[in-house]
Amino acid sequence: MLWFQGNSMPLARSASGLFLRNCSASKTTLPVLTLFTKDPCPLCDEAKEVLKPYKNRFILQEVNITLPENSVWYERYKFDIPVFHLNGQFLMMHRVNTSKLEKQLLKLEQQSTGG
Repeated sequence: MLWFQGNSMPLARSASGLFLRNCSASKTTLPVLTLFTKDPCPLCDEAKEVLKPYKNRFILQEVNITLPENSVWYERYKFDIPVFHLNGQFLMMHRVNTSKLEKQLLKLEQQSTGG
């Protein structure tokens, strides 16, 4: 299941079609949570389930590390998926750490509202 996927970013292209979240109604831009994954990846599927309660607080972009154009990410993460970056910065790997995710999302939300 894919929630949101952004346009191709400099780091990688996504594995499947694009589904864009319309953020134009909001003055703040949602952070991008990048999931480095492959198919099959049962731990990635489990992680996406854990992320469901947070899905309105970020744009989820999935990067299939097995695609040729993502070979750099494959070499880096082939034994560690799922791996998550938040706004281009490493956040966590193997499992979703909800307290870490919540802390980083709150920090970004406070920054975007000037709080």
